[in-house]
Amino acid sequence: MKKKENLRIVYMGTPEFAVESLKCLVEGGYNVVGVVTMPDKPMGRHQDVLQASPVKQYAVEHGLRVLQPVKLKDEAFVEELRSLRADLQIVVAFRMLPEVVWNMPPMGTFNLHASLLPQYRGAAPINWAVINGETETGITTFFLKHEIDTGEVIQQVRIPIADTDNVGVVHDKLMELGGRLVVETVDHILTDTIRPIPQEEMAVEGPLHPAPKIFKETCRMDWQGRPLKPLYDFVRGLSPYPAAWSEMKDEATGKVYTLKIYETEKEPCVCHEPAGKVVSDGKTYLKVAVDGGYLRLKEIQLTGKKRMRIEDFLRGFRMPENLLML
Repeated sequence: MKKKENLRIVYMGTPEFAVESLKCLVEGGYNVVGVVTMPDKPMGRHQDVLQASPVKQYAVEHGLRVLQPVKLKDEAFVEELRSLRADLQIVVAFRMLPEVVWNMPPMGTFNLHASLLPQYRGAAPINWAVINGETETGITTFFLKHEIDTGEVIQQVRIPIADTDNVGVVHDKLMELGGRLVVETVDHILTDTIRPIPQEEMAVEGPLHPAPKIFKETCRMDWQGRPLKPLYDFVRGLSPYPAAWSEMKDEATGKVYTLKIYETEKEPCVCHEPAGKVVSDGKTYLKVAVDGGYLRLKEIQLTGKKRMRIEDFLRGFRMPENLLML
């Protein structure tokens, strides 16, 4: 049996979510021989500034070898990866790997996924769990195989989702738990105490929920098509990023305002206004009529303005009499 300091690990990840697990491995004395992450991303008005991924920034600060392939099937990258002689590969919030990569190390490649697989397979599991009003989520480690997010489950940890949690809160909880679970999973693999379970053998109540990538149009509020609680959950599931958004129209002038919505509050009641009708006292509250009551807007951002609490927004905004959310 290898000791952790002799186990050669290659780590793959890109965003902030993946930094915590890498940090736990490094600080735990595990032998990370290489880090694979996305190429630096052009930033700025002229796209002339290159921004390193959070994982690369951490790896460079700690003297780890970094690989940044454009294509994961590129022969030069595959050979460089093979030269690292990894015993085990770990993937956290990265890209879909070709078989030539995930099948390379003798101990396999495992992934940390931010859901309770087989639920919420896909690119945005945390967002969709909150959007769908789930009261529980978690993290899963599983071995990679051909189909995305379908490999045998190694371990899972469950956490509750509070009704007031947004996706940022849940993300941070899972990120911290994920770091610990990655280390535990490596230890179980080292001691050969894992008994992976095929996902098709796991008990699941109800239909499986997908977790596809979220685009701008995904984030648009549907005031007529959704009742109060799903609209409230929709905002939570996209806050603080990428944020739900809507258009607000002054029916007298035809002027349309575009705003992002970061925080809301439910006001259940019998509502007689049409869905989308904006109601406000012009000073302390702004709420929108929906099926089942009102959705009170607590924190918003008009295009070109800074994010602000609704009281501050109303102080500098002249409220037209007839506003409607589109």
